[in-house]
Amino acid sequence: MKELGAFKNKQNLINLNPPYFLALDLDDGKKALALAQQLAPHVGGFKIGPRLCLRYGEELIQALMRWRPVFVDHKYFDIPSTTCAAVETTFALGAQFVTVHAQVGSSALAELAKLEKKLNEIRPFKILAVTVLTSFNQSTLPVNSRAMPIRDQVLGLCQQVMESGLTGIVCSPEELPYVRSQFPESFLVVPGIRLQGQNTNDQNRVSGPREALTLGASALVVGRPIIEAEDPVMMAQKIQNLLLGVTEDSK
Repeated sequence: MKELGAFKNKQNLINLNPPYFLALDLDDGKKALALAQQLAPHVGGFKIGPRLCLRYGEELIQALMRWRPVFVDHKYFDIPSTTCAAVETTFALGAQFVTVHAQVGSSALAELAKLEKKLNEIRPFKILAVTVLTSFNQSTLPVNSRAMPIRDQVLGLCQQVMESGLTGIVCSPEELPYVRSQFPESFLVVPGIRLQGQNTNDQNRVSGPREALTLGASALVVGRPIIEAEDPVMMAQKIQNLLLGVTEDSK
């Protein structure tokens, strides 16, 4: 399988091919593992959050690692010492990626950058700083955030992340081209991915998979479009082909 040039990023030592995570937003561990094994040939990695981690934790992470890299999406947001401790614990469980909120502040981000460097001496590991959730639009932002346009908020947070020494950022497709332009060395993970005509659910800032990759995404996150599909394997394969630029005519 060919690799995508858009994903080749010297900051990243973890191979995701194709360049997207399957978000296993499920409650049943057995179902999640069965689905993961079935879809592993068509995804680059697996993302799990509190729904699964709080029930199954290390056991699930270790099981998923047999097939693909694991991304623990807990969006840690606390004082610097607590945030760093949570990230280090996540690393110890076996994850290769973890999220923190970019709003955790400059002191915490600087400490996290030092921690990331230390942990990478053991094995590849990436901390991803989440900017503004894709479920928000300007009118639904928290009250204290509504005065500033989302794009400006995202770019300001990205500036702080990059100045800390971290390069991993999570942003929506809407801000993606501006972030890529201003921070070319960043490793950009983009959720809010939908195919044309699909239900956007509670996501407000979305795009198609190929479009996001063309705009500069390093990796995508795709969940419900696959796990809620009538045929998840067919849908995962379709997204894989879109990312690889494979069309029916080129097969």
